[in-house]
Amino acid sequence: MARFIPVSGRGTGGLVLRGYGVAGITAVLAALGFLLTLPLWGPAYGELAGFVPAVVFLASVLVWTIFTLQDVVLAGLRQAVWVPVNSTVFGLAKMVLLVVLAGALPVGGLYGGIFVSWMVPTALALIPVTLLIFKVAVPRHVARTGANATPPRLREIGRFVAGDFSGTLSTLLVLYLVPVMVGAWLNDAELFGYFSIAHTLGCMMGLLAANMAVSLTVEGSLDAGRLARSTRDALRRTFLIVGPVVAVVVAGAPLILRVFGPELAEAGTPLLRLMAVGVLPMALVEIRLGTLRARSEARKLATVQIGMTLLVFATVIALFPVAGVTGVGYALLISQTVTGLCVLPGLRKVLALPRTG
Repeated sequence: MARFIPVSGRGTGGLVLRGYGVAGITAVLAALGFLLTLPLWGPAYGELAGFVPAVVFLASVLVWTIFTLQDVVLAGLRQAVWVPVNSTVFGLAKMVLLVVLAGALPVGGLYGGIFVSWMVPTALALIPVTLLIFKVAVPRHVARTGANATPPRLREIGRFVAGDFSGTLSTLLVLYLVPVMVGAWLNDAELFGYFSIAHTLGCMMGLLAANMAVSLTVEGSLDAGRLARSTRDALRRTFLIVGPVVAVVVAGAPLILRVFGPELAEAGTPLLRLMAVGVLPMALVEIRLGTLRARSEARKLATVQIGMTLLVFATVIALFPVAGVTGVGYALLISQTVTGLCVLPGLRKVLALPRTG
């Protein structure tokens, strides 16, 4: 979406709808496969058995898929200012519903207060954001770029997705599989809870750089001749935002985590500090990935992401037995720093590109 919406011109609306369709069908088929193999996943998911629970679950998956894509669509349409508004309203609605439903519904499960408090605001948010996209943002985008834009061909999109999907999938493995591995190794719910909170806070900081990279992809796709300037601006703005945040977290990690209890603060502070420092080299990696997406260099895109993923898993497996949860922080910092150094030459070449057009 971020790569091809900027250059789709009059075909923008159709591209967004096809993207929704492909992502929605894929997600529903994956969820259906999960439901058909439900007995293999243990008794915790037993209440999803049956026609009505299955339909509710599949509908929830579809709603969440479209909701996730909307932020990137808005960024591709250069309407990213609405993304934090959408997220803030969604977050507030979720918290209010959680408080209201906590006593009225079961604690967990498909019809529990937690699940319902997530899905109801998500479903309701689709309506105004969809109207904003198709009634306001897309027509404005077409009026601004339609005459000069050449909609991408299916083969061009396919080549890009082949590289970007494999790379992004490997990155998601780091985000979601590493905690699963740590949980299995610890075999201690309390210690894993300490790890999860520190790890989640560390990952949230990484989103700052990732979001700046999305904006870089959009601007670089719109005007390839300004890619060097856009990259320079993205680097400056990213480090102006990320630098102070990292400094505050490194200095104040014990106080931040003390909100969750003194035991968690003691156990999670080293991990949170290491993950915070790792955001700095990761910002370089994210900006480099943004330039590769803008230029549709799918092979390099996959190489960087898969290479870093392999490095993360190798270092986590090596360091966890030695340093425990803190070893995960060292592994992430080492992997991100090495990858950041590896992408620097390519980043410098982009910054040296001449202004064209």
